[in-house]
Amino acid sequence: MNPSLSDTELDSLLDETQLDLEPEPPLPAAPAREPLPQQDLKFFGQIPVNVTLEVASTDITLRELMEVDISSVIALDKLAGAPLDVKVNGALFAKAEVVVVNGNYGLRIVELCGSNLSDLRG
Repeated sequence: MNPSLSDTELDSLLDETQLDLEPEPPLPAAPAREPLPQQDLKFFGQIPVNVTLEVASTDITLRELMEVDISSVIALDKLAGAPLDVKVNGALFAKAEVVVVNGNYGLRIVELCGSNLSDLRG
């Protein structure tokens, strides 16, 4: 049994069963976000960090290290007069040269490496 529908019967059937497809109402607009208040970063300026000056480094074997005595010289990987590495908690922060300030050693920063910490100043 294969019933066939005429075009008019098909059209009337479709008219009777037409779905009510109204567009969905638009979603309410998200409320405007207020900018976050500027955070007070003065707190971070009080956190202590370890600043070290690295003159140079080299790789040697354990045998070479065991042969070191009082008169030994170990060649390093930097040229004399080259800026030295300033590290903050082990991470490279700047290049510097050694100066003497009131009889103590000091550092004169000659180049900042990466981001600086000025945003943490209060």
